Order: sequence, then structure tokens, then C-alpha cells
Amino acid sequence: MRHTITVLVENEFGVLSRVAGLFSGRGFNIDSLSVAPTNDETISRMTIVTRGDDQILEQISKQLNKLVDVIKVIDFTEGEVIEREMALVKVTAEDAARAEVLRIADIFRAKIIDVTPKSFTVEATGTPEKIDAILELLRPLGLKELVRTGPVAIGRGAKALKG
Repeated sequence: MRHTITVLVENEFGVLSRVAGLFSGRGFNIDSLSVAPTNDETISRMTIVTRGDDQILEQISKQLNKLVDVIKVIDFTEGEVIEREMALVKVTAEDAARAEVLRIADIFRAKIIDVTPKSFTVEATGTPEKIDAILELLRPLGLKELVRTGPVAIGRGAKALKG
């Protein structure tokens, strides 16, 4: 089962290394990791996507909570969450394929952010499923390069996640 975990941590040197080390030291894989400061510059927010059953997630949460720099751990797997990802996709765009790339980008509300005589670079944002869907349509046209951020997540509603 896929789990999206948000971890609020002290914005200090070495915290990312300790969190990643916790995962690797216990044989857990990180599918995606995003880290950025929050509205409080002393706190960073990590969004970690991992896979495993509920028992594995419970172990991960307990181990994360033991780290000194960790303020709060939230599992968004069961709750109401807004999740978004960004992808930059360089796709072959010669002759007839150019119109098709433009149509696909329009359907998915993606942006063409760079154009060369032989390629387009597309910026797509949305749920991970939306990113997968646009990639499935662009792949037959000739994917040259792909960069994905991995999901970032925030809880729905007025309640804010605080330390």
C-alpha cells in the first residue's frame, strides 16, 4: 500500500540525512521525497512517499518520532488530502507530432515552456494519476527526458498542521 507521510522537522543541517538514514537502515524504500521550508523559517516540511503495510507504516512513524529534530509526523494515507506533483517532459515534436503534443498539453492544462525545432518541453501539474495519464499519451510520441517532483501533500480544510 502507498503511504504519503508529512514530517515537520527543525530546519537544521543533517536532518534530511538522518531521516533518509532511518529509512535505509531499516530496509524501507522511499519512492519520493520533497523537502522545503515552511512559513516558519525554522521548520522544514518533508513529504515522503513510501510503500508497505500498516505495520511497516507504524514502525516508520515510531522511528521518525524518536528523532530529536522531528516535530510532528502525519500519515495522509487515510485522511482528506490534496496531493500535487509536477513533471517536466521533453518530447519529440517534429511535423505531425507537434499538433498532437499541443492537443495533449491543452487537454491536461499543461504548459509548453520551451520550444525547439525538434522538441517541446511540457510542464504538467496535478495528481500523480494525472501525471501518469499525460505521460502515457506522450510516451508514444517520443519522450526524450522526464523529471518528476514526486507528490507534495497538504490536509484539506481550515485546520493547519503545526508543530
